[in-house]
Amino acid sequence: MSHARSATALSVNLNKIALLRNSREGNYPSVVEHAKICLAAGAEGITVHPRPDQRHIRPGDVMDLSALVRPLEGIEFNVEGNPYAGAIGSYPGFMELINQSRPDQCTLVPDSDDQLTSDHGFDLKTSAKQLEPIIRQLKDWNCRISLFMDPDVEQIKLAKDIGADRIELYTGPYADAYRTRSDDLDAIFDQYVTAATAAAEAGLGLNAGHDLDLENLPRFREIPNLLEVSIGHALTVDSIAMGMSEAVKRYHLICQS
Repeated sequence: MSHARSATALSVNLNKIALLRNSREGNYPSVVEHAKICLAAGAEGITVHPRPDQRHIRPGDVMDLSALVRPLEGIEFNVEGNPYAGAIGSYPGFMELINQSRPDQCTLVPDSDDQLTSDHGFDLKTSAKQLEPIIRQLKDWNCRISLFMDPDVEQIKLAKDIGADRIELYTGPYADAYRTRSDDLDAIFDQYVTAATAAAEAGLGLNAGHDLDLENLPRFREIPNLLEVSIGHALTVDSIAMGMSEAVKRYHLICQS
C-alpha cells in the first residue's frame, strides 16, 4: 500500500531581486512588492541572505520583510547568514540583525564575507563549541535554528547535539550532477537520502537548498521528510521568461505533488 508524501514548503529567496534593485538608485524593483507576488502565488515563506557588503539584501530589507511576514498566518520568514559576521558600516552584524528582525527561522551558514555564494556546510567537529552559545541566544529570541550542512551522516548527528532544530542540506553537488548528467548522479542522490534518514533518526527537521530548479527539483522531492526548500537564483531567472507569479506557481506545484 503506497502513502502520499507530505508537501514541501517553498520559501523564495529574494537576494537576486535586491541585486537587480541595487544596480540603480532608488527602490526598483521593490523587494517587498516581489515578496507579496511570491506569497500571492502560493509560496509559504520568504528567505533572504544578507551579507556585510550589502551586495544584495540590505538591513532595511530584512526589517521590511519581517514586518510584512509577521502578521501572516502560515507564512515564515527565514534569514540566512554567517553568524560571525560583525558590524561594518550600516550593516549591524548578523546576530544584531536577527535580534532586530526576529525571523521565524534562522539558517546559519559557514560562508566568508567575500564568497560569491554558499558552497559548503559546517564542519561541526571544529565549530561546534563556537556555535553552541549562538544557538542558545537565537533560541532565546524564539528563532528555529537550521544549520547549513553537507549530506554527511556523522556531521548531521553533531548538529542535533549542539541544539539545532533542523538542517538545510547543501544541494549544489546534486544540482551539478543532474545538470551534467553525471554517471555519479544516482550515488550522489543516495547520499542525500541517507542524510535525510539520519536527520529523521536524530530528530532533526529537514530543509534543502542551492541550485534547485524546475528540472532537478522533482527528483529531489523524493527525498524523505523534506519540510522546506529555499530557491532563489533559478526561480528569478525563470521569472524573466514567464513572470514571477507563474514561476512561483510552477515551483510550488512540484513542492505540493
